[in-house]
Formats: sequence, C-alpha cells, structure tokens
Amino acid sequence: MTRIVAIHGVLPPHRYEQSEITHAFADMCLPPGADRGVLERLHTSATVRGRHLALPLERYASLSGFGEANDAFIESALLLGEQAVRGALDRTGLDPGDIDLVISTSVTGIAAPSLEARLAGRIGLRPDVKRVPIFGLGCVAGAAGLARVHDYLDGHPGQVALLLSVELCSLTLQRTDASVPNLVAGALFGDGAAAVLAVGRDHPHRREHRRGPEVVATRSTLYPGTERSLGWDIGDAGFRIVLGADLPDLVRETLGDEVRSFLSDHDLKTQDVTAWVCHPGGPQVLEAVRETLDLPARALEPTWRSLAEVGNLSSASVLHILRDTLALHPPPPGTPGLLLAMGPGFCTEQLLLRW
Repeated sequence: MTRIVAIHGVLPPHRYEQSEITHAFADMCLPPGADRGVLERLHTSATVRGRHLALPLERYASLSGFGEANDAFIESALLLGEQAVRGALDRTGLDPGDIDLVISTSVTGIAAPSLEARLAGRIGLRPDVKRVPIFGLGCVAGAAGLARVHDYLDGHPGQVALLLSVELCSLTLQRTDASVPNLVAGALFGDGAAAVLAVGRDHPHRREHRRGPEVVATRSTLYPGTERSLGWDIGDAGFRIVLGADLPDLVRETLGDEVRSFLSDHDLKTQDVTAWVCHPGGPQVLEAVRETLDLPARALEPTWRSLAEVGNLSSASVLHILRDTLALHPPPPGTPGLLLAMGPGFCTEQLLLRW
C-alpha cells in the first residue's frame, strides 16, 4: 500500500485577527455608509479567530485587477510551495531527484507554466519527473490529489510521489461584490500551502517511516445536477465565488450513505474509524457532516481547531489537518482512519487510511 512519509504545511507571514480582516473587508467591499451588520455577523459566525494572508492587509485595496492579483499569486505561491516541498523533503532524507511524480493543485490562481514546472529547477527535480497540475477541483483537491498519488504508486510500487497544494484565497477577493456568498467567502478563507511525500509498497522508505499512515483505498463521487452549488464564475474581475445556500442540505442528503457504503466495502462502520480528517467547509457544513454521519462532537475537533486558527485553506486544509492529527493526537497504530473532502461538482473524495 501507499505510505505517506512526510507532510509539511506552511502559512504566509502576514497574520491578522478576524476583526482586523472584517474591518478591512467592509471598507473594500461595501459602499460608503452601508450597514455593516450582516457582514459582521457572518464574520463572527464563521468561528475563525485569525488568518494568514499572502500580502499585507493594506495591499489588497490597491490591487488593480485580476492581472495584478494573479501576478501576486504566482510570486507568493512559488515562495510557499518551495518552503512546503523542502520542508517535506527534510523530514524524510529523500532528495529532490528521488521524486518520480509531482501532482500540484490550486484553484486560486492561474500559472502556465504551472507551479511545479516553475519550481522544478529551484528545488532540483529531475528533468524527466512526471507532472500533473490540477485546476478546478477546489477544496476537494487535497484529498483527490492524494488519492491520485495512491493510484499512481499502486502501479509504480518502487517510486516516490509528491503532492503540492498552494491556495491563496485572499487574492480572489471581489471588492465590488456585496453578495452574501462573497461576504461568506471573505469570512472563511485563508492562505496556505502543504506538501505530502508518499512512497509505493516496494520503496525502502516505506519500512523506515512506519509511523506514516497507509492509504488502503479511495472513492470519488460526483453528484449530477449540482454544478451551481459550489465553484467559481470567472470574469474580468477574476474569481467570483459560487456558493449555494443548499450546500449543507446537500451534504446531509448525500454524504452519510456514501461514507457508510465506502466503509462497508471494507467491513467497517463509522464507529470503527479512530480519526476523522475532514475538510473544514465552514460551520454549517461541518455540522451537516457530523449529523449525517452521527459522529460525536469530538470526532471533528481537529477540523474545528484548524478552521478557528487559520480559516479554510481550500485544498491545503485537509492536508494541514492530517498533519495535525498525526502530530497532536496520533491514533492507535493499525486502526482505520478516514480522510474526507468536498468540492465543486458537487463531489466528494474519501481515502481509507490505516494509522
């Protein structure tokens, strides 16, 4: 089975309390004299205490448009991406030249050449490294990217794969949009990156890093007719969020049966899972996850903590939460875990882990 041998998460240096971001967001996004009550309530109910931003807070008001924001994305994403990859490598003893496959994911900026191609020379990746940049999977891409790493290593059991997620959600800010979805996004999303190194079942590092979890199986599910529940509308001003009010109900209607079916395929039930690594979609989505899976409140504690401390990091969040789970509350060895994320489509991705 695929073994995860290192996870390294990084955050930009500019951290602000939620109240600071709320005031700056109101100044940028609401017309002069507008009532700030709705915005302030949304920012408070998000349960986020603070977030890290790619740029100093005062810079966002002066961004001239999508082009300048995307240039800032590329510059910051390369810095954070390099830190994440080097940090993961430092934890393993692997060299950059040992990496056979790189999957990179981001849905908060556009780069061609893609991020991993721009980083290859700086990091020291081999010229023949296989590259798969992913765009469009949104918040689910951290889980989906890890699942595709597993698929590859299942067929190349002696090789090494790298997953890199970089999400700079703050640079998608729509300053002329006072809609509820934009206000909600402005309350939830932060910036961050993560890198995961994994090896196939025949690689020698698999035995040397026995504390890393194994990927046992994966499942992807796409729900037809849900395209307008989550995603982006992309126009002259850049990325405008699509966030359906029905999203928590959609989670309640679909997720429970899907998770139970996946676990049942491996002779497991929800109560057998010793740790849940769940993407922090937001308070209402997390409550819907807990209800539909009938989980005790403590089951999603690492996710709630991550949401409070850094906000929703899109695809990078579930990787940060996996890192925190292993570092702060390592589950009993040999027991099952479930890594779960949701994203545009509407879709879900599940990974059955063995701790």
